[in-house]
Amino acid sequence: MSHQTESGWDFEPVYGPDKLAGFDPAEKLGTPGQYPFTRGVYPTMYTERPWTMRQYAGFGTAAESNQRYHQLIDAGTMGLSVAFDLPTQMGYDSDAEIAHGEVGKVGVAIDSIDDMRILFDRIPLDQVSTSMTINAPGSVLLLLYQLVAEEQGVSGDKLTGTIQNDVLKEYIARGTYIYPPKESLRLISDIFAYCRTELPRWNTISISGYHMAEAGATPAQEIAFTLADGIEYVRAAIAAGLDVDDFAPRLSFFFVSRTTLLEEVAKFRAARRIWAQVMRDEFGAKNPKSLMLRFHTQTAGVQLTAQQPEVNLVRVAIQGLAAVLGGTQSLHTNSYDEAIALPTEKAARLALRTQQVLAYETDITATVDPFAGSYVVESLTDEVEAAARELMDQVEEYGGAVAAIEKGFQKQEIERSAYRIAQQIDSAERVVVGLNKYKVAEEEPYEPLRVDPAIEAQQVARLAKLRAERDQAAVDKALADLQAAARGTDNCLYPMKEALKARATVGEVSNALRDVWGVYVPADTF
Repeated sequence: MSHQTESGWDFEPVYGPDKLAGFDPAEKLGTPGQYPFTRGVYPTMYTERPWTMRQYAGFGTAAESNQRYHQLIDAGTMGLSVAFDLPTQMGYDSDAEIAHGEVGKVGVAIDSIDDMRILFDRIPLDQVSTSMTINAPGSVLLLLYQLVAEEQGVSGDKLTGTIQNDVLKEYIARGTYIYPPKESLRLISDIFAYCRTELPRWNTISISGYHMAEAGATPAQEIAFTLADGIEYVRAAIAAGLDVDDFAPRLSFFFVSRTTLLEEVAKFRAARRIWAQVMRDEFGAKNPKSLMLRFHTQTAGVQLTAQQPEVNLVRVAIQGLAAVLGGTQSLHTNSYDEAIALPTEKAARLALRTQQVLAYETDITATVDPFAGSYVVESLTDEVEAAARELMDQVEEYGGAVAAIEKGFQKQEIERSAYRIAQQIDSAERVVVGLNKYKVAEEEPYEPLRVDPAIEAQQVARLAKLRAERDQAAVDKALADLQAAARGTDNCLYPMKEALKARATVGEVSNALRDVWGVYVPADTF
């Protein structure tokens, strides 16, 4: 029986030194915390403290999500990760016609500073690291977070966390884009510059391969297209006049972790090695922190099954183990019921407990990079690296990530991979326990968490009250100042902050920029 990696290479029955011809440990491995960072970005990794356990959560209203955050903090989570509903992700208010039926469904509805204030009620923002999965309107949500922190008396230099802010992958695999690529890159460069001055400890972008992987990308495609996007962001920031070492230390990445443990470990190690070399040799970065590929990991939602959902607990444990063995800086473990509905409180707690067992009941934190020197892992690391570099070269032949996106290259490559995987599952060549093999005649009943549809009406009423109470003249002036900055070269975040402080809504700010920059229409929809 033959076995293949997710990227399509045959596994050898036995690996030995012969598979590592020309392997130079000093060049390719080095030591932990030093170039090329194959063995991890920090010298001690988890031997002194574990990774950040950051659970992704958000649903319904800000008050409901706030309650879940307090439950997670009480259960021992080290950092919050905010899921926003689809209208918020697309820069629409809850009362927009296009938002009907989606308010609070896949995340929390945030329309204004009023909602953000409730979302983080009684959560000390100088003590909690917060990640926000927001892209096209990333600047808006970041500024709302900063404004709430200032109300708590917390200055920007005390805030730690991440905004995803990776719009290029939206064009490739996810779809929650707003503005065209050129204008999106302009806004991202403004965020880099703003945070350098105002929020120096904030991670300004989480360059994401996760969504590409969930759409069907192989491990090699995932890191190739993610790193290619990262290169595009670096080029855009340099073109905007920033020095690479002024912003590169605050770049971070976001990857998936699948059940194919060996290849996932190799993928993470290869990604670090490629990024370090690119930043040193192509961009001339001098600060060692500019060379470090720091990343968050989420276990693979696409591998969860609605059939026999308890089996997902096993899948998630293996995926979490792969992420830790691969050297992640933070981790979200999915809840076992996410293939059915939003996680229940019990399921979310069990997901966190999975990480806590890995950190405190195993010995994998006792040493750095436990798989270093493994014949199979070192061989797979080389193979993933070579395949990823080849794909990155193809992206460069198009003229870079944006040009390749506009030609549909990454999307087509991922779709081919997704089709191959679907065929393998349908034919049972790829076994999915409980789905195409080892099925049960009758599933146990399960009561999912449901979002109250009345939430939409509540948010609409809150928006009406906000617009009636605020100083509309102040809002109009701030939005006009924002549009003037967008038409020119001034940093957009300063007038944007004033607009939000005057209680402009997420949708109003996004619409102000839509009016100036327009919206992106993919070529294949013409």
